[in-house]
Amino acid sequence: MRIAVLSDIHGNLPALEAVLASLAPFDAVWQLGDICGYGPQPNEVVARLAELGAIGVRGNHDAAALGELATETFNDDARAAVEWTAGRLEPAAQRWLAALPARLEVDGFTLVHGSPRDPTWEYVYSVPVARSNLSRFATDHCLVGHTHVPLIFREAVAHDGGARVETIAPDHRTALTLDARRSIANPGSVGQPRDGDRRASAMLLDTDGPTLEWRRIDYPIADVQRMMARARLPARLITRLQFGL
Repeated sequence: MRIAVLSDIHGNLPALEAVLASLAPFDAVWQLGDICGYGPQPNEVVARLAELGAIGVRGNHDAAALGELATETFNDDARAAVEWTAGRLEPAAQRWLAALPARLEVDGFTLVHGSPRDPTWEYVYSVPVARSNLSRFATDHCLVGHTHVPLIFREAVAHDGGARVETIAPDHRTALTLDARRSIANPGSVGQPRDGDRRASAMLLDTDGPTLEWRRIDYPIADVQRMMARARLPARLITRLQFGL
């Protein structure tokens, strides 16, 4: 089965559509949270995911837009964007987002937004954080988002025979075969990449391998920026799309 794995779409419908076209054909869509926030089309993104029968989890921006998470720890731009989103979410989108769990196990994978240890807030950026989280899920593999950076952390054997964790930073068309080693994989961000590459980032999971393949996809960034400007979303959020930062 071919599964499109998406995260951090952040209300960016053109990026989502470009990613879906690139990953097709696929049999299912798994999403790792932060469907809304930052971008100008939260209702349209939710509707598209619902149309596809996507399953997955809720992110911190989704919870904040629903009024279920305080925004005091958000920076000013993120707070302004999530408040804008909260004021525009339609009832159908609210219901769909509210039904999402914080954690989901499906077909041998654990899905969370942040980390297995803290599904809402923790960023899995470093080897020490990844190592401490590898024992926090029951499946062999875990899929996370939140950092907006494509990465995989995987158990490995050190030269002295001890345990270590290796880090792989995938690029376009990087493919990785999954084996018995436990791993934590991040597809990167569809709607707001932050690794210096402005192209949308996503992942294709082939459960027959099983293999993971990362994709980087161009999309009409200027169109999204114009929509954000019309909505009077924060200027910094508009500008950063063109730099992937």
